[in-house]
Amino acid sequence: MTTTHPTTTTTGATDSLRITGGTPLTGTATIQGSKNIALHLYAAALACDGPTVLRNTPAIVDTDVCAAILRHTGAEADHTDHEFHVTPTDRPIPETHPTLGGRVRITTILGAAVLARAGHVSMPRPGGDAFCLRLIDRHLAAMTEAGATIIDDGHTIRAHLGPHGPRPFRVDVNTPYGPSMGATVTALLLAARAPGSSLITHPSIEPEVVNTATFLAAAGAGIHWADDGLHVTGTDHLTGGAHTIPGDRIEAATWAMACAATSGHVLLDGITLADLPTGLTTLLTDAGVTLADLHHAVAVPAPDRLFPIAASTGPHPGLPTDTQPQLTAMLTQSRGTSTITETIYPRRDTHVAGLRAFGADIATDGPQIRVRGPARLHPADVHGEDIRAATAYLIAALTANGTSTIRGMYHLRRGYQRLLPTLAALGAHAILTTPENPHP
Repeated sequence: MTTTHPTTTTTGATDSLRITGGTPLTGTATIQGSKNIALHLYAAALACDGPTVLRNTPAIVDTDVCAAILRHTGAEADHTDHEFHVTPTDRPIPETHPTLGGRVRITTILGAAVLARAGHVSMPRPGGDAFCLRLIDRHLAAMTEAGATIIDDGHTIRAHLGPHGPRPFRVDVNTPYGPSMGATVTALLLAARAPGSSLITHPSIEPEVVNTATFLAAAGAGIHWADDGLHVTGTDHLTGGAHTIPGDRIEAATWAMACAATSGHVLLDGITLADLPTGLTTLLTDAGVTLADLHHAVAVPAPDRLFPIAASTGPHPGLPTDTQPQLTAMLTQSRGTSTITETIYPRRDTHVAGLRAFGADIATDGPQIRVRGPARLHPADVHGEDIRAATAYLIAALTANGTSTIRGMYHLRRGYQRLLPTLAALGAHAILTTPENPHP
């Protein structure tokens, strides 16, 4: 059975965003529910036996893709009015959709949810943003330790547990670049369905993991954080339940950085300062961007000037790697030379060439990016190949004097639900063009 939604295709792949920059952003940006937290909870809902309601879910392409993947397993899955409703089937079809599964990064996590309930699963290799090689060996190690036999032909991964489901296990999810967030969630889903005690060592403490653990605990799993790792007491029945998705810290950081780059001032509604990692807020303060907590919102006043900084991405509560491309764009307007070192991935620099097209002075040396500013950016015609690179181009286009074109809206639609309305609310001049209407 295959059920798809119209927006699960590559809608927007040939659309373009024309932006006339040079105007400070001013106004209110309403922050959506966290994209990355929501995606992991969609998988957690699939691991449950009973219905689940997830509130404040973002209306983005990746949500539609995940809903279609869940429906392919036989579950009922609907997304309306920022609520994601899931009712799993008693007999899930043991397959992550072979096409749609290749469009999101959480393919293996969704596969783990199906594996835990059905006893076996077939799944494609993960998709999503391909800015570097992203290994899944820790995911497969968790499945193996839970008792699964794995066959990987390079295109399709098949895992088989047998009739008794996952067994209690111990797995280390650490990597040379720190704890794997995704593998921690994969291990959590398997351990939550394995009657007995499991231990996940060196677990990630990213908000995606914490929210998934909180949801699974409310659904019936025993979960305890300790010095030696994450202890999980599994059950053969997870009830499902309800969970509210917090505000998207990456989107909030994006608008704060766009505000700073354009010398504007914005109010981030729907998120608090406590929702933002200290590694991000401290870095912004060092760069001259102050944030004020207004209980249910964060104010970002116009900076007097931007200062150069030396920064490194890191696990929570450090600087999120998903803000690094946007930060690079912002630092083109700082007075001096900044360095950013990527420590989460071997390298993350797919945005560099596009930013150079805007006139940015950027050099790379392995995982390190050097940005020299302030640069007088000029309009450019660029194509974003992943969400955050496209967002870095958006910030550059808003800063440049003149009209720029960002091609391929698909990735921006994967991550930002109200992009055009938010740009309009902040006073930006942005027009969406399509092949059918290139001059609206």
